[in-house]
Amino acid sequence: MNRKYMSQSFIHIIFTAAVIFSIGAALIIWGKALLTKAEEPVRLPVIMYHSIYTDTPTEYAVSPQQVESDLQWLKNNDYETVTAEQVIAYTQHRGNLPEKAVMITLDDGFYNNLSVLVPLLEKYDMTAVVSVVGSYIDNNAVKDPHNPKYSYLTWEDIGELLQSGRIEAGNHTYGMHSLYDGRIGCAISEGETEEEYHKALSDDIQRLQGEFREKIGFSPVIFTYPFGSISRESLPVIRDSGFLMTLTCRESVNYITREPDCLYGIGRYNRSGLYSTEEYMAKLFNS
Repeated sequence: MNRKYMSQSFIHIIFTAAVIFSIGAALIIWGKALLTKAEEPVRLPVIMYHSIYTDTPTEYAVSPQQVESDLQWLKNNDYETVTAEQVIAYTQHRGNLPEKAVMITLDDGFYNNLSVLVPLLEKYDMTAVVSVVGSYIDNNAVKDPHNPKYSYLTWEDIGELLQSGRIEAGNHTYGMHSLYDGRIGCAISEGETEEEYHKALSDDIQRLQGEFREKIGFSPVIFTYPFGSISRESLPVIRDSGFLMTLTCRESVNYITREPDCLYGIGRYNRSGLYSTEEYMAKLFNS
């Protein structure tokens, strides 16, 4: 065979191999870049409201006008509210979260969460999590229901909340939303053994879970610490009780990954009524 022809064929083979190698390497780099991007944690700020019906805003109470101003600001700045269900699914490798995600939560279970908030959520196409205290429902709500200034939700109200499709419910303990009896919220008490503590906590939260099943027909998977009082000893009980997310009062932004454990200890920023919308949002999104 002609040596010149052999030389040209060899060069062609080498060139083809180099091209294939280059394409392969580029695809690997591109694939790694996509994988890295897909696995970057999703930044999730969480708002924490309490009562939303007052003429005189305080640290833990805002006016309906302030809430609407907040929702309007979020909408105008392209933020999308996400549900706990969406966030949990994301950690389980199901679905995705929006780039500009935010979660809205409300503690204690005030009636105005239904009468005032739900219409606003419908108006701005948003969602929220409402965490209720069992003893407030059974002891307070039934005695003086449906006053937007101070009443708590009844079980019928909670059913209406869930039927709206805008609200998810969380367990805020049955009777541990208290600073009395030597215990701060649901934290372990001084001198209490872990065994004693586990039983006390389990009995309390299972009482509320049982009422949810009996009255509403489902069990919450969100647990909200009263006063944000976290005990490391609480986590085994919370896991065993079927909770997949815990909400705290620690003011910090969350970074959601595909790892379910990242949902235990979600930080939230209290929405004080003493701030304007712009002041609060600067605190929430610039932290």
